[in-house]
Amino acid sequence: MAQDNSSRVTEFILLGLSDTRVLQLLFFTFFLLAYAMVLLGNLLIIVTVRTDPKLSSPMYFLLCNLSFIDICYTSVTAPRVLVALLSGHKAIAFEGCMAQLFFLHFVGSSEMFLLTVMAFDRYTAICRPLHYTAIMARGACWALVVACWVGGFIHSIVQTVLMLQLPFCGPNTIHSYFCDVPPIVRLACADTALTEWLMASNSGLISLGCFLVLVASYALILAKVRARLSQGHWKALSTCASHVMVVTLLFMPCIFTYLRPAGTLPTNRYVCVIYTTFSPMMNPLIYTLRSSEVKESMWRLWKR
Repeated sequence: MAQDNSSRVTEFILLGLSDTRVLQLLFFTFFLLAYAMVLLGNLLIIVTVRTDPKLSSPMYFLLCNLSFIDICYTSVTAPRVLVALLSGHKAIAFEGCMAQLFFLHFVGSSEMFLLTVMAFDRYTAICRPLHYTAIMARGACWALVVACWVGGFIHSIVQTVLMLQLPFCGPNTIHSYFCDVPPIVRLACADTALTEWLMASNSGLISLGCFLVLVASYALILAKVRARLSQGHWKALSTCASHVMVVTLLFMPCIFTYLRPAGTLPTNRYVCVIYTTFSPMMNPLIYTLRSSEVKESMWRLWKR
């Protein structure tokens, strides 16, 4: 519902991924299956880690938190998308849109920080094994997880406050299937150049910074294990390679989306699917199925 220039927009229209009914049904099937996999896979990981005393190491504690974050992260967008694809209702209230934007960045940035902590955990376990127990004590793990959530909250508050300062009085059509900074800031009835640079510096630099730290940590691990060709180190190297693949699927689209002013290039709606749905769906597969300990624990849990 477009408003005249003297009024305030009270709702936005999310165009979604396609106007073709056949494609909408295909997208509905994809999102439904992906959301079900995210919920079932991550809930299974949480239950397995919480019920098996053998999975009490810091790595599995962090993995359990990652599973919880993935459930929250996907739940911010997936249910709303499924309802819109099935019913055709594309309108979202202004307040609901801002709430979705806040929780998306809150949980999303918390996941980026947590993945960085998990990379530090792997670096410590492989490169400094004698000090691992002291460095990654349970109290330190809890402090790192809390710091991830606090950092995500601060980042999201900044993004949301910057967005709420903008006037919206004209177009209200969002070229996406969820509320996010780049497509919304283009609808503001004001000069948004400074705001766009501030938002790009906030989200984009966080994405780029975390990604560079991750790459650096895995590069140090690679340099450490290169001279040690034992089976255990090859396994660690293989695990790190799979982790790099997953974090690349999450970080590269985010860097492409956020590390630039919103008005420079249009946002690709299909790129957003990668980091909002596909990456959380892959996390349980990559971080769990490659761990024989977790698979054995799941099998024992199934037999019980």
